[in-house]
Amino acid sequence: MIKLLYNSARHALTVTFLLDEVDTAGAATVFEIRVPAGAFVPPPHSHDGFDESVYVLEGEFTFVIDGVAHELGAGEAGFVGRGQVHSFDNTGSTDGVFLSVATPGIFGPQYFHEIADVLAAAPDAPPDLGALFGVMARHGLTPAVPGAPGVAG
Repeated sequence: MIKLLYNSARHALTVTFLLDEVDTAGAATVFEIRVPAGAFVPPPHSHDGFDESVYVLEGEFTFVIDGVAHELGAGEAGFVGRGQVHSFDNTGSTDGVFLSVATPGIFGPQYFHEIADVLAAAPDAPPDLGALFGVMARHGLTPAVPGAPGVAG
């Protein structure tokens, strides 16, 4: 198990990898994300190399997938296919937790380590978007927000 914590005034996600690509021989990565209400979350993005399934363990989330909002609470699941633009937000008033399964297992802990470095550089302010987008690109994520590489502003 690999536990990563990003905790400051604005960035307070906890990511715990339960299975990585080594554990599953590349078939999947499985991780839990704890998201406090109001926490900074990743910008809308897509990924062409893997699918992502989510299962909400605690709290209330809105997952927006290709422009359609999906309200998910504890015990509910969603699916994000390759290339679908998506985002999530904790829409409840308490911490929320969801399980994410990426298939195949090409998305691992290193992404979150690099994101932690970007967030740590601006603990009480928005992160450097250029650095954030660079990390995303290196790990197969394509940001879908104005100002991101390849996105009209």
